[in-house]
Amino acid sequence: MKKEDVQNIVATPVNAPVFPAVDIFFRNREYLNIVYETDLEQLRAVVPEPLELIGNQIKFEVINMPDSTGLGSYLECGHVIPVRYNGEVGEFYLSMYVNNQAAIASGREVASFPKKYGSPKLFLDNDVLVGTLDYYSLRVAQATMGYKYYPIKEEEAKEIIGTPQFMLKQHRGYEGELIISELTRSQITDIQVKEAYCGPARLELFQHVMAPLADFPVGKIIDAQHIIADLRLGGPKKMFDYLSS
Repeated sequence: MKKEDVQNIVATPVNAPVFPAVDIFFRNREYLNIVYETDLEQLRAVVPEPLELIGNQIKFEVINMPDSTGLGSYLECGHVIPVRYNGEVGEFYLSMYVNNQAAIASGREVASFPKKYGSPKLFLDNDVLVGTLDYYSLRVAQATMGYKYYPIKEEEAKEIIGTPQFMLKQHRGYEGELIISELTRSQITDIQVKEAYCGPARLELFQHVMAPLADFPVGKIIDAQHIIADLRLGGPKKMFDYLSS
């Protein structure tokens, strides 16, 4: 391999990259979202400035992606927090637990998604939609929602899915020095809603030191959504540079 070819490498290993250079499109992406009230001080402790909290709510989400260009079939699960940046309302992505190596690597290296390994599941149990997250051998979260109770209008579902996403991108050099520290923004596009419902829901979170979802205790459940759609991920853009501020 010539040295000028190195810059064309998408990812390592050079002879079997962990993820491909493709435009990722998702078909039949299925969401279980549960929005609930939680401890405001816990939210303040994890949301970085210049993002602004807009309340005491947080969203637990489980996403099944059975048909993803270049990545195959996988699931992810985690917490996102409603925020505002320069007057725009969006969500800060706090954690994402994923069962697909290529999705973890590309999400962290190419974008800014806070992905780590976990074992989410999303399935129908008689008349209940169930979402779970296991961190290796231990259960971390369990969500249940009444199946297809009340339809959500298409435009509302698109707004839920297409909410701007804010993330923290951090990279360190060989001596441990911080070389990238940025707030980024991305947004899902080309949304084609196939089904969308809301309904009653419950959520249990279990204490775990390496998957601390239970740091955000479940208070009043505000909303629960079940949405299936085709869509495309938008590329991240730098909004704020912590090293030059």
